[in-house]
Amino acid sequence: MRILGIETSCDETGIAIYDDEKGLLSHQLYSQVKLHADYGGVVPELASRDHVKKTIPLIKEALKAANLTPQEIDGVAYTAGPGLVGALLVGATIGRSIAYAWDVPAVPVHHMEGHLLAPMLEDTPPPFPFIALLVSGGHTMIVEVKGIGEYQILGESVDDAAGEAFDKTAKLMGLDYPGGPLLSKLAEKGTPGRFKFPRPMTDRPGLDMSFSGLKTFAANTISANDDSEQTRADIAYAFQEAVCATLAIKCKRALQQTGMKRIVIAGGVSANKALREELETLAKKVGGEVYYPRTEFCTDNGAMIAYAGMQRLKNGEVTDLAVQATPRWPIDQLKPIKS
Repeated sequence: MRILGIETSCDETGIAIYDDEKGLLSHQLYSQVKLHADYGGVVPELASRDHVKKTIPLIKEALKAANLTPQEIDGVAYTAGPGLVGALLVGATIGRSIAYAWDVPAVPVHHMEGHLLAPMLEDTPPPFPFIALLVSGGHTMIVEVKGIGEYQILGESVDDAAGEAFDKTAKLMGLDYPGGPLLSKLAEKGTPGRFKFPRPMTDRPGLDMSFSGLKTFAANTISANDDSEQTRADIAYAFQEAVCATLAIKCKRALQQTGMKRIVIAGGVSANKALREELETLAKKVGGEVYYPRTEFCTDNGAMIAYAGMQRLKNGEVTDLAVQATPRWPIDQLKPIKS
């Protein structure tokens, strides 16, 4: 079975073709970073219009790269949510339309389930069950995963997502958009211990998180110190250290609460080297393992949608002609995959 995956939830157009026997056959990705850079953030209307321009050409490129024709595609998976509703509608409409034209089934896919299952694209996928840390610009949550579709949210951010906090703090420091990766790069030059940021909500029980206060703490620290390159690097280091330490503390509690030993980290921020090192250190201490996707599949991409869609289609989840776009869609509302 070969599935075409379409991802258009925000500012990246991702297309991929996945074969259940041969694995990933091709994937194409177009980022809108340059388009939104002048505005310092994603402009939803511009994002939607760019998806309109890029989706069909990328589908053609993906088919060509895989040396396939539309007649050799057995199903179409598209991101239905969560995300920007206009951007979602572009991918959903195109996905549902070409599925109808090609006379194959279409399946709406949950964007965060795609991220959660992205490590399954690797040579050594994580076995179930495990704890998943889904951490990106729009979401930060810890999920207990017993199987595909068997998800229980154990904790999540009550305000800014971790990636959002990275980007906003980077903006306070005068870094270009998108600022999160630039802040992490700057932090590599930082001096450990010069600044100490709080670990929010770690002094109380539970697995919920908060990162907006760190942004405020960073703003106050920036204004109270000189604007030298080294000081900025030291502040970036302290901020990143606090975010990673907070996430690790919450993950440790989740492992203790569930009795599990495996951690999956996915989403855009899962590419952060400091966070990976923090969780790998935690895993060693508890005798566990950490899994994450390769860097190119940490950010939004079509491969994860094609893979998740494959699982859903095999489960018999075929939709009618309706176009589904659900900007708010809790991951724990998904159906379990039948064993």
